[in-house]
Amino acid sequence: MKIKLYIEGGGNSQLQDTQFREGWRKFFENAGLKTKMPATFRGGGRDQTFDDYKTAVKNRKPDVLPLLLVDSEDLVAAGETEWDHLKSRDDWERPEKAGGNDAYLMVTCMETWFLADREALKKFFHDCWRDNAVPKWADLESVPKVRVFEALAKATAGCGEKGYAKGKRSFEILKVIDPAEVEAKCPGAKRLLDRLRNP
Repeated sequence: MKIKLYIEGGGNSQLQDTQFREGWRKFFENAGLKTKMPATFRGGGRDQTFDDYKTAVKNRKPDVLPLLLVDSEDLVAAGETEWDHLKSRDDWERPEKAGGNDAYLMVTCMETWFLADREALKKFFHDCWRDNAVPKWADLESVPKVRVFEALAKATAGCGEKGYAKGKRSFEILKVIDPAEVEAKCPGAKRLLDRLRNP
């Protein structure tokens, strides 16, 4: 079974597309998925990602499994499934041919996954990283998106132009974080990686 993973983000230029694919490929390789590597598709905007995913589901071939990966943006309510959350937040209906476990969330955003591996961030930003600017949250998936971005901004405030900015830096960081740390601290990431390992 070949997995096609439709992922939110990645900008809209050819360079950004290359950075997006390289970042995700390295992350999945580091997660032990070298022989089960999903084909990744850069969605760009949130709605565009879902539209591309719906088209893939509609035109699905028997040996292909389309999956969706987007930021949750907001906290996920207790007991809500991924599709429940996407319905309540975005009014997205699960496509008729999509499985109940075919949508995955970065809760609340990709940057939450980065904070799961603070050692990697320390090495990436070197001497300008201010670790004490990031609270030691016990449950990363309960931290609102705005707080995640505030913490990254404060922790890299002394880095000048090398501080954190969404885009190219995102995919450079994705290459170096340890997926084992991410799935240990972010249940949404673990659900995705488990599915990719056992489609």
